[in-house]
Formats: sequence, structure tokens, C-alpha cells
Amino acid sequence: MAQHHFFYLAVMAVCVAPLAAGPAASPYKQHGSLKMDQAVLTVINQLDTDVVVSWLSERCYQCLYQQLGVVPARTSPDHNNSQDFLLSSQHAITLQVNSSLLLCTLVFHFGEHGNYSLWLRNTSTSTVNCSMETDREAVNSYIPILVAVLVFGGLALMFLLLRAIMGLNVVSALLFRIGGTFETQRLINSELGSPGRTVTPVTDNILPPPPSPSKRLRSLDTFRGFSLVVMVFVNYGGGRYWFFRHESWNGLTVADLVFPWFVFIMGTSIALSINSLLRSGCSRISLLKKVLWRSLQLFIMGVLVINPNYCQGSLSWEHLRIPGVLQRLAWSYLVVACLDLLVARGHLDMLPTEAWWSSCMDVLLYWPAWIFVLLLELLWLCLTFLLPVPGCPTGYLGPGGIGDMGMYTNCTGGAAALVDRWLLGEKHMYQTPSSRVVYFTQVPYDPEGLLGSINSILMAFLGLQAGKIILHYRDRPSSIISRCLIWALFLGVISAVLTKCSTNQGFIPVNKNLWSVSYVTTLACFAFVLLSLLYYMVDVKKWWSGAPFCYPGMNSILVYVGHEVLEDYFPFRWQMINTQSHAEHLSQNLLAVSCWLLISYLLYRKKIFWKI
Repeated sequence: MAQHHFFYLAVMAVCVAPLAAGPAASPYKQHGSLKMDQAVLTVINQLDTDVVVSWLSERCYQCLYQQLGVVPARTSPDHNNSQDFLLSSQHAITLQVNSSLLLCTLVFHFGEHGNYSLWLRNTSTSTVNCSMETDREAVNSYIPILVAVLVFGGLALMFLLLRAIMGLNVVSALLFRIGGTFETQRLINSELGSPGRTVTPVTDNILPPPPSPSKRLRSLDTFRGFSLVVMVFVNYGGGRYWFFRHESWNGLTVADLVFPWFVFIMGTSIALSINSLLRSGCSRISLLKKVLWRSLQLFIMGVLVINPNYCQGSLSWEHLRIPGVLQRLAWSYLVVACLDLLVARGHLDMLPTEAWWSSCMDVLLYWPAWIFVLLLELLWLCLTFLLPVPGCPTGYLGPGGIGDMGMYTNCTGGAAALVDRWLLGEKHMYQTPSSRVVYFTQVPYDPEGLLGSINSILMAFLGLQAGKIILHYRDRPSSIISRCLIWALFLGVISAVLTKCSTNQGFIPVNKNLWSVSYVTTLACFAFVLLSLLYYMVDVKKWWSGAPFCYPGMNSILVYVGHEVLEDYFPFRWQMINTQSHAEHLSQNLLAVSCWLLISYLLYRKKIFWKI
């Protein structure tokens, strides 16, 4: 059970009435009657005793078996009893068959829309034989992803080929000549139509303007935009694939990667922007006011975005959810920006480079901020592992529900949930957490709660450290890359120790719901590596311009708020012909993301950027 898993989705089992006839009479045998990610299992009982069929998802760690149903004993040697069940096809399921004793246990991964038969037979040795047979092959639900990859990959290759052709000297000369002819004709017509206007020489319009130097790192916009695009895609549904949804508890999926990366790159941007503003002569007091105002705007915007559509009726203040993504960004930004304002140096070129500590000055110069963040992390550890939680073991990090053999049903999240209930109240928390999917939890739990926000500050601060590396070694790309990779290695070792290189058996498992410290170190490790690669490809070697991800990265707040507010409007969503089709969901979600990429590109061309 304790294997490496990086993705999750629901495991559903629905009991239906016993069938009087054999399995061929089942109404679920036709694909059209099945929902997405479901398979039909027919249990055929040839035994002289009733059997109880139970199930357990491989994604559920140390969980109780859930009863699937009872299959009556056969009525005569020539008439077997059977019963159909609907099962999830996302993950492998362990089936257990019992009468008065355990008869058999079987692990099987059902395919989507497949039909299967489990035969229970007596053998000559008075033992029970359980055998699985495939009555109808499953459909391949991953073909739409393959098609999407081929389509977008083909478009990218066509773009690269077109750019290569446009870069040829012969093509460039031809376009230059055609452009000059058109421009000359335009000027002639313009002169004929308005004789009073001053004509600019033709050569001044044909020659490209000299490039203006810019110190903006395009790799940061690319990293931010990539995280945002994936976030929008998974928020829109991700084609309803299980690996594009959040993990139910411990572990990682694609959806669990992007928010921490967004927080990380926000910290990097804080370091660069504050340094630039200090060098331009802005006072720290004026910058502090801007930080406070921006944090307040982010928080208010987050509360407005995550709560129900106001067009559907008045909002109940009693059930207003307070935590959220933008709220956590606001909190992390406020703390980390204030810390940097206290310790940031405006003129790094005046620092000594011959001192013994110069090789570590990107850390040592800011030691008060490091001490503060380490104290915050100590506070998280103390509250998480020492705060008594009524009815739950101290230091509990589990999901509750049917996890831990059902001993701690209402202990979801341990101290993190307790702190949120104390300070926010249950009705102001997220009511349908991802732990309900696999662990069938019944209590509210907020993945953007208060205790986890401490570790989001740590994530932003590690991003700030990446920004300090860029600032202190800005003229030495090799030093920037090597130091980022050293940080990645250091954080990776911490993660390996905390998790014991396992999903569930470490001291502190990787957990997005809790924003555990191992979750932060693991995602920060990935972030340092990814930032190094993008910096080398985009800013150093200039192999890639960062398009199309750099465009939403420059307008991240507008894209995030816009995709939340306009989620249910055309062309981002429409009424589907087949709501149980991965292909149609994936097409809809990819089109919605493409629309936001196009919008962000048009805004970039118009030089429209929404800043708060």
C-alpha cells in the first residue's frame, strides 16, 4: 500500500439490486449507461452460502474496507446468483470476498467502461476459487490526451519551422523588398491625400528601431505564466482526468505543483522589484504603504472571487468562506515583502567582494529575515505536533474518515483544522475538501487555512532567496545556475529525510492540504531546478522567447481573476453533447486555456497590464 503515487481521483462504488437472470441482463452492460471513469463488475456466486463483497482503493492508506454488497447463495446447482456493481476505473481496487470466513482477496485495475465478471467457485479441495474474467474490453480514455499533445506539438513545430524560414537571408531580403515597396506606395498615397503633412524619409520607416535595453528577466514571466496556465487548466477541470486533480491527502498530482510555484516566483519578483525601487530612490516607508495596500487589495479580491455568484441571489455572511488562493498570496506577499524591506540593500555593487563571507553574502546579509522565518517554521512545528486536539492524537497529520482504520473519523488535518475552527469558525471554511473523495471525511477542512499559511511564507521566502541570488550574481549566469542547483539539492535532501522517500510513511509526508514543510521543500526543490533551466534557455542562451507562457505571466492577476469570474461563460464553457466524454471535457478546457493565452497576448501587444 505504501507505494509511490503522484496522482489521485475518486473511487466510487454503487450497489444495485440483485439480478434475477444472469449477467447478460444487466442494464449496465451497455457503454451508454455508464458514467465517466466507471466499470461494471458482475459477481457470480456458485457457492452454497451468501457472500459479502468489499472494496478498498489503492489510494486509501490504512483504510477500512467498504462494503460493496451481498450476493446471495445459488438457489440450485443449475442456477447461480449474480449481482452487478459499478466501480471506479481510475486506480487499482482490492476486492475482498467474505462469508463467515475470508474467502479470497483480489487486486484488479478496472478499465473505463469495461465489463468484468468475478466467478466464485468451489474446487475439489473444498476451497473457493475466485477468478476475474473480462467480458468487454475497456475504452482507452487517454487517447484524447495523446491527440492533444500531437496537435499542440505539431503547432509548435510549425511555428518553429516558420520562424526558421523567416530567418533565412533570401526570405528576409524578399520581405524587406516587399515591405519597402508597400511603404513607399503608402507614403505616396499619403502625400497625395494630405499635402500639408511632413513626410518621413522612407528609410526611417523601413529600418527597425534600435533595441531598447531591458533588465526584465523573461524567464520569471515564463515560469509564472506556465504555473498560471496549468492552474487555469486544472481549475477548469483538466479534462476530468484524475491526475489533473488534487491529491486526496498525502502525495502529489500535477494540480498540486502549480500554486507553490506561483508563490515561489512571487517571492523572486519581490526581491527584484524592491531592489529596483530602492535604487531609484523610493523610501522604505512609501514602499511599505504600497505593500500594505496591495496585500489588502489581494485579500478583498480573493474573498469576492471564491464566494458564490452574486447573480444567483444574496450571499449569506454566515457561510462566507474566508481563506482562499488570493488570500494566501496576500498574506505571503505581505510578510515576505515587509521582511525584505527591512533587510534589502539598494546598492549591491558597493558591497565588498574580497571578504571571507562574500561567497555566502546572498544569505548572510539578510540573517535577521532568516531568523524570523525559521522562528515561524518552529511555530508551525510546535502547533502541529504539540497542540492538543480534543478527541484526536496530538500531532495527528492524517485525513480522518475511514483512514487509520477509522479510529480518528473527525480528526481531519489535526491541529491545522482546530486552529481554523477556533479563529474562523467551521462555516467559514471549505466545506468539500479533497479528502472526502477517497477517505469519505465528513468535517470541513480548508487547504488554504491559517496554519498552512506559515509554510506558504517559507515558500515565498525561498523564492526571495532565488531573487537574491539573481541580484548578487547578475553578471555571472553560471554562478546563478550553480547556486540554484545547490539549493535544489539541499532542499531535496531535507525532503528525502522528512518523507523517508515514501508517500505515507515519513516523519512529515508531502501533503498539499496541510502545506507540510516537506511539501514546501519538495516543491521549492523542483522550482529551483525549473527556474535554472528556464533562465539558461530564455535569458542566457535565448533559445526560447518564453512564448506563449510569458504573456499571461505579465498579466497574472488579470488572468487568474478573469478565469474565476468568467468560468461559466462562453467561450470558456458551453453545454456539452456528452458530459461523460473525456474528449469533450478536454477540448473545452484546452480551448478555455487557449482563449486566455490569446487574451494575454493581445493585452501584451496593446501594452495593457493590470497591476495592483
